[in-house]
Amino acid sequence: MGITLAQTPTGVPTQPVLTQSSQPAHTPVGETASKGNAKISGYVVDSTLTKAVEYANIAVYNTATDKLVDGTVADDKGKFTLTKVAPGTYKLLISFLGYNVKPIENVVITKGQIKDMGVIRLSASTRTLGEVTVAGKKALVEDKVDRLIYNADNDVAAKGGDALDILRKVPMLAVDPTGNVSLQGSSSVRVLINGKPSSILAGNLADALRQIPADLIKTVEVITSPSAKYDAEGSGGIINIITKKNTLQGLHLDMDGGTGNRNSTLGLNGSFRKGKLGLNLNGNGRIIYNPSASDLNQTTFLASGATPVQTRQRIDAFDKGTFAQYALGMDYDLPKNQSLTAGVRLGIRNLSQDQHQLTNTLSSERVAAPTKRDVNTQNLSNSIDVNIDYLHTYEGSSKEFSFSTQYSRSTLTNNFEANNLDTLGLIKTRQQNLNYATNQEFILQADYQTPVSKVLQLEFGAKNTLRRVTSDYNYLLAGPTTDFVVDPSRPSGLLNYDQNIAAAYVATTFTLPGGIVLKPGLRYEYTSIQAQTGGSQTGGSTGVPMSILIPDYGRLLPSINVGKKVGESSSLKFGYTRRIRRPFIDDLNPNFNTANPLNIRVGNPYLKPETVDRIEIGYSTQLKKTYLNFSLYTRLNTDDIQSISQRSDTLVGAVVTRVTNLGKEYNYGTNLFATINLTPRWSVNANLDIMYRFIQGLALDINGLSTTISNQGFRWGGRMDTQIQFDKGWVLQANLGYRGKDIALQGYRIGFAQYSLGARKSFTNKRGSVGLVAENFLTQGMGFTSVLNSAQFNQDFRQYIYNSSVRATFSYKFGSLNGARVKKSKSLSEEN
Repeated sequence: MGITLAQTPTGVPTQPVLTQSSQPAHTPVGETASKGNAKISGYVVDSTLTKAVEYANIAVYNTATDKLVDGTVADDKGKFTLTKVAPGTYKLLISFLGYNVKPIENVVITKGQIKDMGVIRLSASTRTLGEVTVAGKKALVEDKVDRLIYNADNDVAAKGGDALDILRKVPMLAVDPTGNVSLQGSSSVRVLINGKPSSILAGNLADALRQIPADLIKTVEVITSPSAKYDAEGSGGIINIITKKNTLQGLHLDMDGGTGNRNSTLGLNGSFRKGKLGLNLNGNGRIIYNPSASDLNQTTFLASGATPVQTRQRIDAFDKGTFAQYALGMDYDLPKNQSLTAGVRLGIRNLSQDQHQLTNTLSSERVAAPTKRDVNTQNLSNSIDVNIDYLHTYEGSSKEFSFSTQYSRSTLTNNFEANNLDTLGLIKTRQQNLNYATNQEFILQADYQTPVSKVLQLEFGAKNTLRRVTSDYNYLLAGPTTDFVVDPSRPSGLLNYDQNIAAAYVATTFTLPGGIVLKPGLRYEYTSIQAQTGGSQTGGSTGVPMSILIPDYGRLLPSINVGKKVGESSSLKFGYTRRIRRPFIDDLNPNFNTANPLNIRVGNPYLKPETVDRIEIGYSTQLKKTYLNFSLYTRLNTDDIQSISQRSDTLVGAVVTRVTNLGKEYNYGTNLFATINLTPRWSVNANLDIMYRFIQGLALDINGLSTTISNQGFRWGGRMDTQIQFDKGWVLQANLGYRGKDIALQGYRIGFAQYSLGARKSFTNKRGSVGLVAENFLTQGMGFTSVLNSAQFNQDFRQYIYNSSVRATFSYKFGSLNGARVKKSKSLSEEN
């Protein structure tokens, strides 16, 4: 990249303008640059965010002649360096598209001096032409050598929504109507918050993401080929959710909220900064109230020659939930380029569902009397994350050292109480399943990076994660009025699962001629496990705890990412990575959940980790007003962790689903994303992905013997968004998406469509806005069908998702803020 100069008719230089060339380089322009041995360096960042202004322009003027004598372009971290600067007095002009030009006067340079300008803040520009206001903003999608960044700040339709509303619009991601997230067809994704793992995400991921309000999200990073610096967990890749953080002096408070027919939200986001101390506090609450229903048609095949069992079930339900998240962050600038940051994050999820189940069974050519059952399920969790991070940077260099600690704990309660009714609707018996689980983690991590030469940077570090999972579960029975007692016929017990993960990595970044960036790395992780099962502490089995023999394992995990500039506005990239997926707490939990006695789920503490090798080739380009991103990928999973279903040996007509290491899975896919700026005020974004999947594993035949089965097929999906800005602060946004049929080992799931329409009006003082958002408003909801076929049973399960919603949103900013110097910060698992 280089710098050209826009001039007025009189020839007086105005703002330096960025132009593209094959690589960012030190580019003297204007009159011949002075010959000297001094250096000028610094970092360019956004004035309101701790984010670099990548490839900002730096122009150097001689103060005496007011002529441009030198210039350069910052790198992708906002860092710039000017060399061979002669003694003298200079003026620097720092600029980038969408920001106000930042002049720095009277920069005095002496012979041989290394002048560190520190952090230079650029503020977003706004130009007024008559009644038309054009504000500079970042592109919706940014493509890096190892990740794709989705800038979520201007998403109108997500106002008053949650993180799932944002993720539905991110390239390469898919979110189904029940909130399950997949990355390029893989549901095994590692989700981070501000570069850190969080216990909030340890349980049900869909419910946890509903705790994070959309208004709090700044960007979403999709990392399909993570470097060796990242934990190896998440075979499909990493989704890193970056939340907004204010770094301005003074005191301020933002209030956001919304209310609608399906949910209501209220959020507060405040900050205080004075001198070297900064505090950020946010709290967000969300309540849902929504009916739901399902139909189940099932045929269960018994031993050869026996009459199949026909089962029909209808469930009508109502969901009620409260989700909340609170976070307090602190940062303090220590002397000599050091900083200390700390944070506490709390999460609450209280989700309950009242069900009325009506079941009809046809067995041996006779129709049994319908069974009625009222069930109340409680899915509750509380979580806390505490972190302390230390960062030491070195003046005049990109060298830095960081040390991070984090403690996380989450408690998970997944109980149900059922009333079994007679034909008159009177209670015959009552049943309880009490299931209490905890997940604790303690993390220590140290990272160091240093430039080895002008073209080579070295990174290495180590990390240790101590993790403990417990599950205490039992069944209780009672009559219509009697007290509950332990059910001797149902399994009860206690699981203690301790895991220690020791890891070390080395990674390098080579900047080669021709605009090539090479990032190879190697990570090693050793996992040791100690597990026990035994009697429940709250009742049930009283057996002596027994050890589960799970072998320790080590994994050597290479990665490489290569990026190359092609011409002025295009780039190519290649990535290879090997990753593993360790089982989640729900996968391990051996509780035999019979909230629905026809669909029973049980975990497996004996699970092995899943290993995946992934290769990706990507191309992106800017064609006038259109940005295109195209990728091809392949993924090979071994010891694939999947759910396998079989008929119950004890409950007639029931199907039991267990989590197991199935076998192998192959995926081949492509993704195309485009952003078209039709006018300065009207943009259209489109996403298309196609994937072919082959799955192979073991299942049981009609006689209960293991047999190899497989399934294969294509899946495709697409999405289109558009946003239009009008005069007087009005913005309109629309979205339409479709996800096609998706296969599993034993069946498939049909496709579905989603759409939304939203409008927002900003106040003239720019301090607040009001809006209205409607989603799936042409129908009451949708039917979401899953089909399972096996030698033992056929099942058609249709969920009715009543997701037709309308909500009003509002936001307002209080307080007064002034400029403040931005300090670099570092956190666990954060990538530079």
